[in-house]
Amino acid sequence: MLNQKLIYEILLENGVAFFTGVPDSYLNGFCNYVLNHAPEGTNVIAANEGNAIGIASGHYFATKEIPLVYMQNSGLGNTVNPLASLVDEHVYAVPMILLIGWRGQPGTGDWAQHELQGEITPGILELMHIPYTILEDDDEKIADVLCHAVIEAKKNRKPYALIAPKGVMAGEKLNNKDQTYPLSREEAIEVVLDNMPKDTVYSATTGRATRELFFLRERRHESQNNDFLNVGSMGHASSVALGIAMAKPDKNVVCFDGDSAAMMHLGAMTMASRHNVPNFMHIVLNNGAHESVGGQPSVGQLINFTKIAEACEYKTVGHPVTTKGELVEAIKVLLQKPTASFIDVRIHKGLSRNLPPLDFSHREAIDNLINNLNQES
Repeated sequence: MLNQKLIYEILLENGVAFFTGVPDSYLNGFCNYVLNHAPEGTNVIAANEGNAIGIASGHYFATKEIPLVYMQNSGLGNTVNPLASLVDEHVYAVPMILLIGWRGQPGTGDWAQHELQGEITPGILELMHIPYTILEDDDEKIADVLCHAVIEAKKNRKPYALIAPKGVMAGEKLNNKDQTYPLSREEAIEVVLDNMPKDTVYSATTGRATRELFFLRERRHESQNNDFLNVGSMGHASSVALGIAMAKPDKNVVCFDGDSAAMMHLGAMTMASRHNVPNFMHIVLNNGAHESVGGQPSVGQLINFTKIAEACEYKTVGHPVTTKGELVEAIKVLLQKPTASFIDVRIHKGLSRNLPPLDFSHREAIDNLINNLNQES
């Protein structure tokens, strides 16, 4: 791994002192260093990558200082619109450094959800006329690379991207396990499994929720044919669940969301107000962290998800739930409501147990769910 202290100091020397983005496991070393050393207000963990591009643009307008935006390459899609129609040199010409973790780099091997994204990452930048450098794990070269990137961004008033392959910027995940709330994510998921009808359909969000649901099913010797594991496309698990619930009004459908995932595309929550889906229950497993990619903090436990959900016409129990008993009671109450329902489950950070990587056939799993949902026909 590159020396992250050295990188940070070189960026500061070149006038790059404002950072924003969405944490990535391939950028753990950098994200954690900035989190621990950047002065307050100079590192903004954004709701999504497009949000970060907007924040960075505003910073440049206000200060004329070049910002840095960090992200996993899976988040490039969220940036395409603002990069093309806000930041582009023919629009408002915003210089910035893009630091991009390169999941799915061809020839390195990665999970299926990263393969295509890894293949097209350089091409997306090229289509947007954004120059880039692929970083090497070489401390002697990094000063020249960073200086060149800043000079080019400033001279051309446009973004310059730095692509980080596996291992180049990665560090250890933060050890931020706590006991603020009694339930773990896995325990909360199991409470829901125990208290929902047996044929309930589940949509689990990217990261630990998918893995924990998968391995809970194995441990409980239960079929996985009712489960959609949203291994990619962070922030869209609730939309998939809503689509199923609308098409199958006789099925109970539960989304196991994360606080960071829900915030990434928060507008999806407004859709519950437009459709009659009393069979849809949206559950946010809220630990206030980006746990799956490094443990950096989110604002999940600083905001009032329950009030947001109520404003979107979800039925709630009026407050977050924090214990097994409260969660069981909330499920019982909300199963009787005539509209879509929502529960903010406050859980503690940290993992309840070590789990192997989630290695399964995506096509087989989705075909089993499709067949199960369509067996009447």
